[in-house]
Amino acid sequence: MSLPSGAVPLPRRFGDEPLISIVRHVKAVLAGAERVCIEVPDPDLGRGRYPGEQVGPEGSLVHRPLRSWCDLAEGVSCRLLTPRAVDATHVALTFEALGPEASWHAGGASGSEVSSVEERYGAQSAFARVRKLEDAGFLLPWLEALGRVSLPSGARVLDLGVNRGDELAAFGWLDSAPDVTFVGVDHSASALAEARARFPDARHRFIAADLNALPEGLGRFHLVVSVGTLQSPGVDDHALLRKLVQEHLEPQATLLLGFPNSRFRDGEVVYGARVRNLREPDLSLLVKDLSFYRRYLHQHGFRTFLGGKYDLLLTAVRGTGQSSD
Repeated sequence: MSLPSGAVPLPRRFGDEPLISIVRHVKAVLAGAERVCIEVPDPDLGRGRYPGEQVGPEGSLVHRPLRSWCDLAEGVSCRLLTPRAVDATHVALTFEALGPEASWHAGGASGSEVSSVEERYGAQSAFARVRKLEDAGFLLPWLEALGRVSLPSGARVLDLGVNRGDELAAFGWLDSAPDVTFVGVDHSASALAEARARFPDARHRFIAADLNALPEGLGRFHLVVSVGTLQSPGVDDHALLRKLVQEHLEPQATLLLGFPNSRFRDGEVVYGARVRNLREPDLSLLVKDLSFYRRYLHQHGFRTFLGGKYDLLLTAVRGTGQSSD
C-alpha cells in the first residue's frame, strides 16, 4: 500500500473480524505510512470478559481489552495514541510508528553534549531525560522488591551504578521507611553531583569509581542494589559478583539486582532485551545471566526471588529474610 508522504489512510472499521485480520491490515498500512487508524469495539463494553468474547448489540462485536491493543502497538513498533470515541459502540485507535532507539543503546557517548565514556549516562546525556520511577512498569515492581527486603535500623546500602540516585529515593516511599545509610558508586561525576544534592545527609557517600576496581575501605553492607549496570559493556559482572559476596556483604544480607529487559525508542519503553545486531528481542543472554547468578548465589547460601518487568529484579537473601526460592 503506497501513500503520499505524510498521508494517513482513512480509518477502517472492525466488528467481529478475527484479530489476525486486524494485524495484517495494520502491518500493510504501516508498510507505506507512519500512522494507521482503525475503529474497533469499545473495550469498556466488555469489562470482565475475555478477549474474543461477544459483546455489543445481539453479540455482534468481539471484545478485546485496551491492554491487548497496547500489546499490538508494541508488537508492530508503534505507540498507541489516546483512543477517541467514534459512537456508542466503537473507538478510534491510532498507531504511530516509533522512531529510532535511544542513542545510549548503541554504545559510546549519548548526546552531542557528551564527550567522554564516563559521562555517557551523565547529567548532560540523553539518558538524563529518563525518569524510570515515573513509569508504573518500573516503579511498582521496584517498590514490591524493596518491600520484600528486611533491613535492620542503620543498615548500610551499596548502590552500584547509582547515577543520580533514583532507585534510592524509593526507600523513602515505603510504608515503613527504613533508616539506612547509602553508599553510591558511579563513574559519572555529573550524575554523582546530583545524587549528593538529593541526599545531603553527611552519612551518605557517593564515590566516583570504576565498578571493576571498587575503592578500598568500602566495608560490608546489609543490602547491595544495582539496576541495569552489571551487564554494561566493560563490566566484568561475574568477578564483581564474587567480590561482593566474598568481601562486601554482612552475614545476613540481601542483593537486589536489576537485569534490563527493555529498550527505549522515541521516548517509549519497549519490552524485551535485544542483542546488538538483532532486530527482534532475544532473551537468550538474559536467561543465561540469570541462570549463572541464581546458581552462584544458591551455592553461597542465598535464597532467591525473581520478579519485575522492564527490569527483571533478582532478590537474593542470605540469613533471615522474606524471599523464597
